Amino acid sequence: MRNVLLLLLLMLRISVFSQEDTWQWWNQEHGWDWGEPGWRNWVIFAPGNLGPNALPVPEMKRGILPEAGEIKSTFSSHFHPGDPTQDLSFHLTVPFDGGKVAVEAYGVAAEYYHYDEEIRNRRFSRDVDGKGLAWGDFYFSTLIQICKERAFPNTLLRLACKTASGDLFAARYTDSPGYFMDLSSSKRFRSGKSGSLRPFGSLGFYSWQTNDEATLQNDALMYGLGIDWYNDHFLVSGNVSGYSGYMTGPYKGRMIDFSEKFRDIVIRDRPVTATFESRVDWDRTAAEVRIVHGLRDWDYTTLCFSFIWKFHAL
Repeated sequence: MRNVLLLLLLMLRISVFSQEDTWQWWNQEHGWDWGEPGWRNWVIFAPGNLGPNALPVPEMKRGILPEAGEIKSTFSSHFHPGDPTQDLSFHLTVPFDGGKVAVEAYGVAAEYYHYDEEIRNRRFSRDVDGKGLAWGDFYFSTLIQICKERAFPNTLLRLACKTASGDLFAARYTDSPGYFMDLSSSKRFRSGKSGSLRPFGSLGFYSWQTNDEATLQNDALMYGLGIDWYNDHFLVSGNVSGYSGYMTGPYKGRMIDFSEKFRDIVIRDRPVTATFESRVDWDRTAAEVRIVHGLRDWDYTTLCFSFIWKFHAL
């Protein structure tokens, strides 16, 4: 029995030292020592300090629900000199009762990343070579049509939640839950004989869990303005949207005492993006091209190609 216990203790000791060697590069890079908070506490849970899909600005709604359901598959390429990223995502929209209520489910099914050493270290990633595959967060939302095609502007209420399914290991996602809600409104105006203009806007609230023991939740005002030109088969659209958290500023007041090398790092939680979109609709399918450019606290320019299958509302 004593020999068995000695063997188990020896195996445990070997395992501990092996694990220490595995992460020695990370420990040395960030000045980590035994007894300090674990690596998860070092990652900054903010959109400007993570991958492009971690806490993106939610796609704007236009105050109106389509009467048909949609299944959208999207390939996206995120351009960044130090963090080029590609991903495959899906978006399911199921309307009920002629488009008065709908539910959504969407998220990133697979993401390929390949970032440089500087970004790896500034994000406190544990992925030593900075490349690989990650799975993303999934979102679920309920959409309620409050007003549609009346004298009062079209008005839509969205209630959404973010799961904690994303991978934190490579600092691509937060691995923490969140939620947001907003009201979007729009008004249609005729534009010539063949099309219509539709200005739209939104205002809401975004909140997500952090890993900061002093501030366990970041709250943000969410907003956006845009305009569509469209007809029965074609749409061209542009908008500017974003949200503003309240933790923006130097990375201080936390339980981690940074070395001098990292004292210039700041929390970047006020992303703003400009989106340009074009869509062509056929009877049962549609295709969409979208460009998203980061204006603040989101350092990517993204090109998205989507194919859409349409089905009748339930």
